[in-house]
Amino acid sequence: MESVNPATGERLDVYDPDADDAVERKLDRAASTFEEWRDVPLREREQLLVNAGEVLRENKQRYAELMTREMGKPITQAVAEVEKCAWACDHYAEYAHKYLSDEHHPSPPGTEVKTVHDPLGPVLAVMPWNYPFWQVVRFAAPYLTAGNVGLLKHASNVPGCALALEEVFTEAGYPEGAFQTLLVGSSDVDGVLADDRVRAATLTGSGPAGRAVAETAGKHLKKTVLELGGSDPFIVLDDADLDAAVETGVQARTLNGGQSCIAAKRFIVHTDVYEEYVDRLVAAFENLTVGDPMADETDVGPQADPDLMAELHEQVRDSVADGATVLTGGEPLDRPGAFYPPTVLTDVPSGCPADTEETFGPVATVYEVADAEEAIAVANDTRFGLGASLWTADRERGQRLAREVSAGCVYINEMTKSDPRVPFGGIKDAGYGRELSEMGIKEFVNKKTVWVE
Repeated sequence: MESVNPATGERLDVYDPDADDAVERKLDRAASTFEEWRDVPLREREQLLVNAGEVLRENKQRYAELMTREMGKPITQAVAEVEKCAWACDHYAEYAHKYLSDEHHPSPPGTEVKTVHDPLGPVLAVMPWNYPFWQVVRFAAPYLTAGNVGLLKHASNVPGCALALEEVFTEAGYPEGAFQTLLVGSSDVDGVLADDRVRAATLTGSGPAGRAVAETAGKHLKKTVLELGGSDPFIVLDDADLDAAVETGVQARTLNGGQSCIAAKRFIVHTDVYEEYVDRLVAAFENLTVGDPMADETDVGPQADPDLMAELHEQVRDSVADGATVLTGGEPLDRPGAFYPPTVLTDVPSGCPADTEETFGPVATVYEVADAEEAIAVANDTRFGLGASLWTADRERGQRLAREVSAGCVYINEMTKSDPRVPFGGIKDAGYGRELSEMGIKEFVNKKTVWVE
């Protein structure tokens, strides 16, 4: 298992994967730690989360540079990611006791009926490389605070980040075994999840990976939460503020090199503003700085892996062969590293890869529509349903149309984003379940009814 700098191709480090006996010890440790951790008062678990936030802030530059070296995220965005992780810790440290407070129900005179929230046990988290700290903390912060323990199987190209995250919780004062990293490959996930000591699983990743985890979990009757990507629409109506819609659209498509499940991928633009919007979008894409991810001025770094870049380029090439038009970009940059330029495609035919698949890189597909009704129809014409962004000057119109969009979240006059305060998750092939907010912390608890006469 090794980490490679995608900006240079340099091998950074090599890690020995956990042998079977090491995995066995970690599973034993998780199970035994849970029996004690579940009884630690919630307020004490909240305080430990405060400590974790402090560790993240104190080491944010070091952690950010680690992310940038391992997967190519521009350094300013990597720093922001660590800060967001600390914010999530702050949020659950403040609100966990409110989210998990007993819920009282109507009952006959003289009785008390309530729902209490008990932890389930060790939770396996199969996490992706694109937000190597945020994806992990957004599960760990609520689940650990609810009294569960965590087992992280991180993406194989970010082993340094995986071990650094274990360091965060150790330095924060969590007991040994509360949060452990498993340095194992994807082929080992099935066996770990099937183990009786593991009680639930959460996965962010591809559809095939999600289906495999769901199948194993289903056989063993274990709870899962899956976030499996998206092809999010960015709808620009005739009355939209084009200045804001262009500026935000560029960020929404190219943030993290476009390697985000909730990145704007399909730009659906009303015919009255289509030509102007496309011209401005192309100009803005061409003005972005693509380069060294360690440089503060860089807007777009490399793709996380040469193979991923090749897959992205194949999607673009096949879409062009089917009839799509490249207005800018469309070819890997002739330089060392896995650099792909911000790309805009128009005249995108139905059924081509850029239309039906998730393009995990800085490639925007643009569609022209006659009215709001067609915009919604195009937005919903996808097997995914994660997020959506809708732009209109009429807030009531926006809220009405948002009800018609098939997605887990719709942001009006704002880019789609995750936020510790609000639920996050999708429908259809984007997965199921919710992370973050009160809903997220309650995904992996036993909602136990207690009736007292």
